[in-house]
Amino acid sequence: MDRINTSHRSRSLWMITCLLLLVILVVGGCSGAARNPSSSVGEGNGGSTSNGTETNQGETSPSTPEAPETSEKPADPAAKLLDELSTEEKIGQLVLVGMDGTEPNDVTRQLIEEYHVGGFIFYKDNIQDTKQALTLFNGLKTANQNKAVPLFLSVDEEGGRVSRMPGELTKLPAARKIGNTVSEELAGQIGGIIGQELAGFGLNLDFAPVLDVNSNPDNPVIGDRAFGTKPEIVSRMGIAVMKGIREQGVIPVVKHFPGHGDTSVDSHLGLPVVEHDLDRLRKLELVPFKQAIQEGADVVMIAHLLMPKLDPEHPASFSKAVIHDLLREELGYEGTIISDDMTMGAIVEHYDIRDAAVQFIQAGGNIVLVGHDEEKEKQVIQALRDAVSSGTISAETLDERVYNVLKLKQKYKLTNDPAQGPNTKQLNQDISDILKPYGL
Repeated sequence: MDRINTSHRSRSLWMITCLLLLVILVVGGCSGAARNPSSSVGEGNGGSTSNGTETNQGETSPSTPEAPETSEKPADPAAKLLDELSTEEKIGQLVLVGMDGTEPNDVTRQLIEEYHVGGFIFYKDNIQDTKQALTLFNGLKTANQNKAVPLFLSVDEEGGRVSRMPGELTKLPAARKIGNTVSEELAGQIGGIIGQELAGFGLNLDFAPVLDVNSNPDNPVIGDRAFGTKPEIVSRMGIAVMKGIREQGVIPVVKHFPGHGDTSVDSHLGLPVVEHDLDRLRKLELVPFKQAIQEGADVVMIAHLLMPKLDPEHPASFSKAVIHDLLREELGYEGTIISDDMTMGAIVEHYDIRDAAVQFIQAGGNIVLVGHDEEKEKQVIQALRDAVSSGTISAETLDERVYNVLKLKQKYKLTNDPAQGPNTKQLNQDISDILKPYGL
């Protein structure tokens, strides 16, 4: 009897065990079947995506989808800003003006508010001392505070006889003295000092360095403003200064394209005539500019020179042959082009300043410099407005010229924020330390 019961219990346990194994197999098979659609994603089965976000039935799975790939380019802030500007605001960006006096006034406010000028240039009579200069520059920034585009605040700070800095700062030597040392290290340090001085005041654009080769000893306007009489020296020293200024966050402007070194007339007073052909220019005058462009020059200033072998009708400053054909096309320059001051004798004694400004923009220029005379400044802006309104300057051309300017301002992170002022004591000590080893 005990053996029978034992045998019965053994069979029962065996049957229970078999039933449990069968249940496990069935359940495992079913759950495996439920996983198969998602496990086969990417192998061509069903409509589910590779990250499992959708089943064959179009249901959304709880997993987080990956960000979709996109071919769209990053937003261009300059293009966005351009789209937000009115036509009059765009035209204002094409003009940089001078001012009278040592503090912001009704005229400067009108130039900012009504004419939307892109910036100002300051001369020696605008600057008395460090405190006054800082107040002036910050005051203009404050007046521009509600504008979408910050101002260019610019000077001619070359060193030597062309300097706008207040008397508290030690005067820097002329370019010729720097060039005579043949030290690119010194030239770069000088550029750095210039950049620090200007940046301390909140100035952001410097009409330097001079890249003219002073090949004419009777030149009345260049002389010791040039680094030398040989294109190789001018190239090396000028580019070093350009880089030094740029490293301080200030925009350097190389000048005076295509070369003011072999002239006997001061373009402030009259129109110089340069008889050289392209072969000569390529061998001498253009050499420093070509190398500066290869080193990333951001702004080139065009000189008021009549060059009959290139264009017998128009000075370089509004000549398509010089600006577009030579600078843009042959040298491949894509940066910003600014004219020399249109109120100089070379222009106002021979041409209508309004026509000259319009032709400069048509020829490929970006910024018309009108350094003096409130009425002439307004006339130039009105002439540009009329040209755009009539289609003489097309909407496409206007946008192209202004976009270039906006890109430059954004590259150098221009703002309307007030400056704190330069550390004059430290700068003077640095100047002394830099010049002393060279006996300057």
